[in-house]
Amino acid sequence: QVQLVESGGGLVQAGGSLRLSCAASGKISSFHAMGWYRQAPGKQRELVASHSAGSATVSVDSVKGRFSISRDYYKNTVALQMNSLKPEDTAVYYCYASLKQTYWGQGTQVTVSS
Repeated sequence: QVQLVESGGGLVQAGGSLRLSCAASGKISSFHAMGWYRQAPGKQRELVASHSAGSATVSVDSVKGRFSISRDYYKNTVALQMNSLKPEDTAVYYCYASLKQTYWGQGTQVTVSS
């Protein structure tokens, strides 16, 4: 079994920062990719950022320059640093890890108030 445990979500005012963390545990010691998706109410889940083969990618244009992703390959953790948060960043953020199949965290709520 693989478990992904997220932490760091919460309520923050616009312009503030949050750091999401995700730790993977279980039978797999190394994943091809780890990263973050988000899903806002009434919207599809979208890939925010990913980290694989030593390379980080931020996929959502609206967060480029504000969000960054980091990964610790030895500890099997991935983090999402979110700065200058905006109300439109409000969503449930999901950690994922992939190797032949994709594993998901339970999701953590991020709410940005205006």
